[in-house]
Amino acid sequence: MNVYTTDKIRNVVLLGHGGCGKTSLVEAMAYLGGLTSRLGKVDDGNSISDFGKEEQKRKFSISTSIVPIEWEDCKINVLDTPGYFDFVGEVEEAVSAADAAIIVVSGKAGVEVGTIRAWELCEKYKLPRMIYVSEMDIDKASFRQVVEDMTQMYGKRIAPFHLPIRENEKFVGYVNVISQTGNRWQGKDVVTCDIPEYNKPNLEICRETLMEAVAETSEDMMERYFAGETFSEMEIRAALRSNILDGSIVPITMGSNLLCQGVFTLLDDIVKYMPSPENKEIVGISLKNNEIFEANYDFSKAKSAFIFKSIVDPFIGKYSLIKVASGVFKKDDMVYNVDKDIEEKVSKLYVLQGNKPIEVPELHAGDIGAIAKLTAARTGNSLCSKANVIRYGKAEISVPYTYMRYKVPNKADIDKAAQALQKMTHEDLTLKTVNDSENGQMLLYGMGDQHLEVVVSRLLNEYKVQIELSKPKVAFRETIRKKSDVEAKYKKQSGGHGQYGHVKMRFEPSGDLETPYVFEQEVVGGAVPKNYFPAVEKGMQEAVLKGPLAAYPVVGVKGILYDGSYHPVDSSEMAFKKATMQAFKDGFMKATPVLLEPIASLKVTVPDKYSGDVMGDLNKRRGRVLGMNPTTDGKTVVEAEIPMMSLHGYCTVLRSMTGGSGDYAYAFVRYEQAPTDIQEAEVKARANKVLESQDD
Repeated sequence: MNVYTTDKIRNVVLLGHGGCGKTSLVEAMAYLGGLTSRLGKVDDGNSISDFGKEEQKRKFSISTSIVPIEWEDCKINVLDTPGYFDFVGEVEEAVSAADAAIIVVSGKAGVEVGTIRAWELCEKYKLPRMIYVSEMDIDKASFRQVVEDMTQMYGKRIAPFHLPIRENEKFVGYVNVISQTGNRWQGKDVVTCDIPEYNKPNLEICRETLMEAVAETSEDMMERYFAGETFSEMEIRAALRSNILDGSIVPITMGSNLLCQGVFTLLDDIVKYMPSPENKEIVGISLKNNEIFEANYDFSKAKSAFIFKSIVDPFIGKYSLIKVASGVFKKDDMVYNVDKDIEEKVSKLYVLQGNKPIEVPELHAGDIGAIAKLTAARTGNSLCSKANVIRYGKAEISVPYTYMRYKVPNKADIDKAAQALQKMTHEDLTLKTVNDSENGQMLLYGMGDQHLEVVVSRLLNEYKVQIELSKPKVAFRETIRKKSDVEAKYKKQSGGHGQYGHVKMRFEPSGDLETPYVFEQEVVGGAVPKNYFPAVEKGMQEAVLKGPLAAYPVVGVKGILYDGSYHPVDSSEMAFKKATMQAFKDGFMKATPVLLEPIASLKVTVPDKYSGDVMGDLNKRRGRVLGMNPTTDGKTVVEAEIPMMSLHGYCTVLRSMTGGSGDYAYAFVRYEQAPTDIQEAEVKARANKVLESQDD
C-alpha cells in the first residue's frame, strides 16, 4: 500500500444499530476499491472485517476492524464497529481515532435505538457525520420515512443529497439534489436520465434547504441568495463542505450494499466532504516543560502517537493500533512509551486490512496503523521520541456493571485461564476480573450477558480453556442489635500442663458498621492478668472473620472483658483466645443477631417515556426511588437505592424494558438490615459453612 500524506487521509467510523448493514457496506467499499475481487457476506462468514471465529459463528461484529481503502488518490481508513450494546467499548475506541462518522440506517428497519446512540456519540466527540440509508434494494425500504424521522429528531440539519428513483418497486437510480440530475444504474455503470415527475416536489424542498444552508455560510452568499442569484455547483459544494465540517448540515444518502449501488457515490462524498486530519485539532502535554503541545496532526512536528486499541489474538498475534498525532513514524524507529517508561524499537509498521497486516515504510500524521509486539504497550498509552516526551489523554470507555462468578472446572487450567483472561482484558477495556477473596469467588465483569457469553466461548475456542459462569454470592455482613452478658471457660487436662482460660464478657452494638469490632477491658483486681488481654482481643479478631449466624464477616460489635479467672500454671494465651471465641459465639447469638445486606446507589438514565416502567420495576426489586432529574436531551435520570442482590440480571431487564435505550450505573453506599425472609433463607443455605467454621 502507498504512503499517504495527511491531506490525503480520511478516518471514518461506521456507526449504527446491530444488523443495519455496516459490515456489508465495508464489503461493498472494499470491492469497489479493488481490495477484493468478490463481495463477502456476513451470513457466509467470509467478510473482510468480521474475521473473528466468534463473529463468523454469530454473524455479527464483536470487535472494531479497520479496512483502509484507496480511492481517488486518497486513503479512507474505514473503522467498522459492532452495533450491539454489549460491545460499546469497541465503538468508543474507534470513535476516539476517527475524524468523521457515517451513521448507517437500515431503510427497512428505519431509525433504531442504535441510530440515536450513534448520533449522541457524534455529538459528544463533535464528529462531522453523514447518514447512509442501506438496504434500498428491499421492497419495504423507505428512504422518505428515515428522512422524516431524522428531521423530526434533529431538525433542518438533515439534508438529503440524493433521492431514490424506483420503478416497478425496484431501486433503479437516484436524483442528485446538488446537480439536479437523474442517474440510473446499468450494470456497473451510472448513466444520466430524466428526473421522474414524482421526485420533482421533493427535489424542490431538499434543494431549497441546501441553498439556505449555503447562503448562511457568508454575508455575500446571503445577499446573492436574496437577490435571486443561483450558485454554481462548485460554490455549493465548497459551502456545503464547511457546513458539514462544523456539523450544521448532516447529509443523508442511500444505497444497496449487496448490489454496490450508491456506494461509489458515498466514497466520492467521503473524499469531497469529510475532513482530513489536517483540519482537526489534537493536543497533548509536553512532559519536559508541562506545557500544552499542539500536535494538530502536523507532520513537521516531533513524532507522537496514541494507542487507541490493542489486538491480542492467539492466531494473528499482538498489535498496538496507533493514530499518529504528529510527525512521521518510520520502521526501525525507537519509540518511547510515556505511560510505561520504556523505549522499544519499531522493527516494522503495518496497516491492517481486517486481520491481514500489510507492511508500510512509514505512517504520516493523522494516519492509522499498527505496530506488532510492543511488549509493554496497552490501550491508551502515548508513544513519542525520548527527546520530546508527549502524553495524550485517554479515551473515555464505558464502565462494566454486569458481573458473574466464574470457576475453572479443571484445576490444571487455573493458571492458563488467568493468563488468557489477562490477555483479553488488555484487548477489551470493558472486561475485567476481580478476586473477591472475602466470598471466595472470582468475578468477571462485562457490559452485558452476551458480552460474558462471548468471552466464555472465545476462551474455549481460541485459548482451549473452559470456565463456568454462575450467579455471584452477595457480600452479607453480620451484627447484633441488643446486649448480652456471657462467660466461657476453656479447660483441658491431658497429663502434665493443662489448658485453662476463663472470661466474662459483655457484647453490645458499637454503632460503627465500618469497623468489625471494638475491644475494651474493665477487669479489676487482676482477675485476668494484663498479659492475657492481647490474647482475648486476638480471640475476638478471629471470631469476627466468620460470624456464628451465617459465617459472614461480623461488623459493629463491641466486646468488653470485665471479669474471669486464671490458673498460675495451666493458663496460656491460647486458652484465653479459645475461651473468648466461645464467649463471642454465645454472646453474639444471645444479642439478637441480624444479617446486613449491601445497598447500592443506582442511577438509571432512560428516555422520559420509560421512567414510569423503570420505577415500577425498581419497587419490585425492593428499590427506593429517591428522585427523578430531567436532562436536556429528553431523558430522565431516576435515582434510587437498591439492594445489591436485586441488581443481578438488571442489565438484560433494563434493555428489554427500554428497547436498549436505558443506561445504568451504581456504587456501593452502605449496609442495611436484610428482611427476615432473606435472612432466614441465607442462614439456612449457609448452615454447613457455620459448622465448618466451628470445626476450624
